[in-house]
Amino acid sequence: MRRRVTFSRNLTLSLSRTCRCYCKYCAFATHKAHLYAPEEVLAVLDGAARRRVKELLVLTGERPEVNAEVRERLRSYGHADFTSYVAWACERALERGLLPHTNLGVLSREELVRLREVSASQGLMLESVSERLMSTVHAGSPTKHPARRLRMIEAAGELKIPFTSGVLVGIGESEQERVASLEALAEVHARHGHIQELILQNFVPHQSYYGREPAQIADDAARRYWRTGVADQRPSEPLPPWATPVSVEDMRRLIAEARRLMPDVAIQIPPNLADWWVELIAAGASDLGGLSANGDHISPEHPFPSPHQVRRRLQSEGYALTERLCVYPRYIDSQWIAPAVLDTIKRSYWSFIPRRGSGRTDPPSPIRTELVARAIQKGRDGRALSAQELTAMFAETRPEAIEDMRQAADELRAELAGEQVTFVINRNLNVSNVCIVGCAFCGFGQAKRSPDAYEHSREEFVHRIGEAVRYGVTELCIQSGIHPDWTLEDYLGWLALAKATAPELHLHAYSPMEIAHMCDISGHPPREVFARLKRAGLGSTPGTAAEVLHDGVRERISPNKLPVARWVQIIEASHASGLRSSATVMFGHIEEPWELAEHMRVVRELQERTGGITEFVPLSFIPFQTLLGRTHGVEEISREENLKHTSVFRLALGRTVSSLQASWVKMGLDAATESLRWGVNDLGGTLMEESISRLAGSYHGTRLEPEQLVAAAHRAGRPAAERTTLYEIRRRFPLPSAGANAAAAVAA
Repeated sequence: MRRRVTFSRNLTLSLSRTCRCYCKYCAFATHKAHLYAPEEVLAVLDGAARRRVKELLVLTGERPEVNAEVRERLRSYGHADFTSYVAWACERALERGLLPHTNLGVLSREELVRLREVSASQGLMLESVSERLMSTVHAGSPTKHPARRLRMIEAAGELKIPFTSGVLVGIGESEQERVASLEALAEVHARHGHIQELILQNFVPHQSYYGREPAQIADDAARRYWRTGVADQRPSEPLPPWATPVSVEDMRRLIAEARRLMPDVAIQIPPNLADWWVELIAAGASDLGGLSANGDHISPEHPFPSPHQVRRRLQSEGYALTERLCVYPRYIDSQWIAPAVLDTIKRSYWSFIPRRGSGRTDPPSPIRTELVARAIQKGRDGRALSAQELTAMFAETRPEAIEDMRQAADELRAELAGEQVTFVINRNLNVSNVCIVGCAFCGFGQAKRSPDAYEHSREEFVHRIGEAVRYGVTELCIQSGIHPDWTLEDYLGWLALAKATAPELHLHAYSPMEIAHMCDISGHPPREVFARLKRAGLGSTPGTAAEVLHDGVRERISPNKLPVARWVQIIEASHASGLRSSATVMFGHIEEPWELAEHMRVVRELQERTGGITEFVPLSFIPFQTLLGRTHGVEEISREENLKHTSVFRLALGRTVSSLQASWVKMGLDAATESLRWGVNDLGGTLMEESISRLAGSYHGTRLEPEQLVAAAHRAGRPAAERTTLYEIRRRFPLPSAGANAAAAVAA
């Protein structure tokens, strides 16, 4: 299922509605003089900046300077033509951190070049390849001829301009002509690869807005809808005689054709022109366009729903709404984007830039790829790697070097952990999701008064432990949000209740963040808190809440969370108390290679001091239902990048930590199985339930049976074994012999 739906947070500037075309379906254009004055433009831009939009949609009539009064006004503003004025407005937008997307109608090649210097993307709807429409809806509009429009779209591709185009559905064309229009765009895109999104827009008839300002109507309608959530004043005009009725089935078929012809292009549908938009998302559409803060100036009485309204609707259907820029990630590159625009993206929206190996911001020192070969050998030998060596490895993109890392990590795994693949039968138990921290990467924590907040009763807690015992678990992993009302006695009480219910279970409980909170509210130092937790039944500490152990990253993604030094202090106190711990890293979001290098330095040096870390657990970031993923454009890390990072984690730790675990709930069981060739020896736990990743949008499930983990190890050609939390072997599952059935469990 297509889980991510994108949109752009934008605001529209209708710089001029004066137009040389006479399209019969258009209520936006006027043939009177219409042009915003410079001071009006600046007021719109300042308002857009205050509303924290990212895109300025510059929408205009075509060639407005054909009107003598507009031409004279342009001259009085110091501009020889309208394109010059648009470029000026775009420059002012960039100064305010706004990325312009221009849609001015048919332009010459020279005009495209001028606008390329100051815009992030451009657009022109093809509308239709049907020439017969030139005598109906396009009569009197010579630049609506499909050949002229395709020439401009072709020129944009030759100039490497990230481009938006699309088809207007229902203006009198046949279904065959709709598909032919898609085929024409697909041919141009095949030559240049510049069409980033394809709009499939159903025609909606409008009343005349003669004597009224569509921008004001649109803004008023949007403000009313976003405030009240009610849009019951949308007009329903009769179809004109030249129009074609459009059904949801028509749109579904068109989406299927678009997906077939241009599988790499986003399919955009407007969510304000019909109530069927959720059905079209299910049919394969992937983008909702600009949910403009000041409405739809083309269909002004049809306001866009707010991002909040859309997000709630999509979430109920299992989709995540995510912001994007007006330029799609794969085009954020100096080949496609002019320097002034790229500078704005780097300054204001750097997290939207794809990582592409070497990071999205300037490193503290140059990344030296020549260090990688020697670093691989050092890591294989177990020697400590320098910050520059680790940075170069995390940033590596050369396939041959990555394969060398894989082989070295696999060899080191074999030396330290052998061929056996281990797992633990456990249950996660998140007692409450009430949390006061507010991490941007989390979809789990809720405010106390949130309708989604929960706190298990003692009876429910005992019931879940009973389920776990009947299932055969040996470990109970207990973690929660940072609850504002809990005292140290509450935390001790949950452990005591668990031990009283099932004394045989190993309690792997309480993150360093929870421990630090216990210290803060009780006034006791970590060693004393651990002593009391240990008496209550604590068996080991999960090394979560680590994220990336670099205070700069932590400030960006979780400013209220404990700093690096405090995390290290808590884990050291755990080890000093005789309680071993895991250690984790959460990667694949906005961290940079050199920041991951610092994380690995901290973990390795901690392990060299204490020896208390049982396993290192890489946790790839799940972006879908998190603030960080929704508003920063962070995409789920690719399987290839995930595996590469896994091998580097193994080499970075050397011989200090023998067990490297794959999180199947984060990366999926197939990728976790593949990771057994990349330095991994452990597949984690069965979990029974999993809330933190699930609520962030993970789609890899919340529970696995032991048989599934055994089968995964066997598919990788490795024997399996059930272990305890502290890596004592309970049962072995040898590889099946030739012709034998699946191996039966053998006592250790």
